[in-house]
Amino acid sequence: MKSRVIGTVLFGLGVLALVFAGGLAFVVAPTAAQLPYDMELTQSVAEAPNARFMQITNGQVAVNTATLRSTVTVQPDSGSTAKLSGDLDGTALVWVAGQQVQRVDNSELISAYSTSLAVDRETGAAQNWDGQWLDTGSDRQPVKYEGQVYKFPFGTEQKTYKIYDRDILAARDAQFVKTEEIQGLETYQFTQELANETQEVPKDRLSVILGSLIPGATDGSVKYSNTRTVWVEPKTGAYIRVQEQQKKQLVATDGRSVDILDATFAYTDDTVTKSANTAKDNLFMLNLVSLWGPIALVVLGLVLAIIGGLLIARSSRTAPVAVPAQWAGSPRHAAKDSEDDTTQVTAPADKA
Repeated sequence: MKSRVIGTVLFGLGVLALVFAGGLAFVVAPTAAQLPYDMELTQSVAEAPNARFMQITNGQVAVNTATLRSTVTVQPDSGSTAKLSGDLDGTALVWVAGQQVQRVDNSELISAYSTSLAVDRETGAAQNWDGQWLDTGSDRQPVKYEGQVYKFPFGTEQKTYKIYDRDILAARDAQFVKTEEIQGLETYQFTQELANETQEVPKDRLSVILGSLIPGATDGSVKYSNTRTVWVEPKTGAYIRVQEQQKKQLVATDGRSVDILDATFAYTDDTVTKSANTAKDNLFMLNLVSLWGPIALVVLGLVLAIIGGLLIARSSRTAPVAVPAQWAGSPRHAAKDSEDDTTQVTAPADKA
């Protein structure tokens, strides 16, 4: 009897473990491969040694040389996220992001921007949201984001993705190049080539720059090129390393030109290490709920169910067969019992 009870309990626990395995793989895992609503603020730092750049100080325009540091901060906007409706409700997350570029030698601010956008929680791609804006230092302007902005999709593939570029306010193709190991992580390398693009500059600002750097020029444009390379951890879609080779040229309509930016920005070693460690932690959690956890629960469930089944089967074979109590006093049994208890005596034969 005891073996049967234990077997039943073990079999039930085994079935329960199999149910949990299915729930972990098909319910919890898909949810884990999404940007969380309570994600923490992230910050990445890139430096450009010996950069050549335009600097405006007290209205004076000059082209200087120094090491630049770019700091990009991204954080969730829970209030705006809660107000999302329609197709964005539950599928998107609102981010507030910003960048500051400073000189390393004296901490002078060279440029800055702040922005707000909605991104898909699974793909990380910018969504069509009427609340997005961009402020480059003067005032907030409406902007239309598209493509990948600060991360790649969960489950990044070896294919072409579009990355949004803030200088040209448009997304361009980023081609998959190769895989590369960085601090123990396999990453996918993507490269985006931007060549001779036109950067929109407010006319009043453009006039000031032209008058200072190309005297006599009355009109012109800023031409922009960038070779952007990103190394992505594919399962989480996180940027592990980023490098941008940026060039900008002020071109007057009369053909004269001046280089106003020539800088190669790359993630600092500390940022690469921090990005890799964060990706490893997130990768461990994803593997735990999508692979290792379900496998362990399936194995445990099968073992418990098999052991429980064997104990139930064994107890069924060894259990005694009880005679129903109502049979004990029946005439048939009584007669059989009397017959079994009677000793038959045979009389000796008469002698002749």
